[in-house]
Amino acid sequence: MVTYLRLLDANAENAPWDEVARIVLGLDPVEEPQAARRAYETHLKRAQWMTEAGHKLLLQNARPG
Repeated sequence: MVTYLRLLDANAENAPWDEVARIVLGLDPVEEPQAARRAYETHLKRAQWMTEAGHKLLLQNARPG
């Protein structure tokens, strides 16, 4: 969750994707630019989904019974 929040914050601040991949995801965009970019994009999409719908599913599944 912390990673997703950091990605959303960085996106809101228009931080460069390669900087976010390096700092937040711990990836090296110079050594592996395609993998870093793909990881950044997929993680950001997942974080955005969590804010739109995913959090509801988590809350529903957390309820007992």
